[in-house]
Amino acid sequence: YMDTILENPDIAEEMRTQFITRSRVQAQRLTSLLQDLSLLNRLDYASDIFKKEPVNLSKIITEVIEATSCSLQQKGMELHFEPPEGKNIFILGDPSLLYSIFHNLIDNAIKYAGEGTCISLSAVETGDYWKFTLSDNGIGLPEEHLPRIFERFYRVDKGRSRQLGGTGLGLAIVKHAVQYHKGDISISLNGDRGLRFDFSLHNCH
Repeated sequence: YMDTILENPDIAEEMRTQFITRSRVQAQRLTSLLQDLSLLNRLDYASDIFKKEPVNLSKIITEVIEATSCSLQQKGMELHFEPPEGKNIFILGDPSLLYSIFHNLIDNAIKYAGEGTCISLSAVETGDYWKFTLSDNGIGLPEEHLPRIFERFYRVDKGRSRQLGGTGLGLAIVKHAVQYHKGDISISLNGDRGLRFDFSLHNCH
C-alpha cells in the first residue's frame, strides 16, 4: 500500500486514504504483536525484572472493567464481578502482569463469546491462594481445542481471530503471568454454553 502511494503521486485521494488506513491498521497490529512477544520473552528469560509487591487486585479489576466497558456496550454484553464480602483482594506480585491477566481474559471473552452474552467473574480466598473463575455464556469451543488454547499463536478460527485484531498471544501471556504468581489456570466448557477459566494467584500472607 505504501509503495503504491509513493510510486503514484497522482493517486486518487479516496484510494490514498484507504491505503493509508489499511497500512495503519497493520502497523498497529504489528506493534501489538511485538509488545506481546516482548512480554512473553521477559516472562521466559528475565522474570526477575518484574516487581513483587503487595497489590490491591480489587482496584486493578475495577480498572480493567472500566477499560473494557465501551467494548462491552458495543456488543450488548454484560460483565458481573462478585467480589468477596467486606474485603479487598491483595496479591503479592507485579501490577502490570496482574492487569494483563484480567484484561486478556475479559478481552478474549468480549471478542469470541458473541453479542448479547454475559461474563461472570468471582473470587474466593482459600488458604494461601485466591481462586478466580471467569466464565461466559457464549458460543464456546469444540472440546478438542481446549488442550491447546494456551499455546502461542494457536487459533481456533484463524481468519476470524485476525479480523478481530488479536495477536494469538493473549492466553499464553495469561498462563505465564499466572504461573509467575505461583498459580495455575485451566479452561473448561461452561455447561452447555460458553467457556470457563479457573485460576489461582498466591495471596499476600
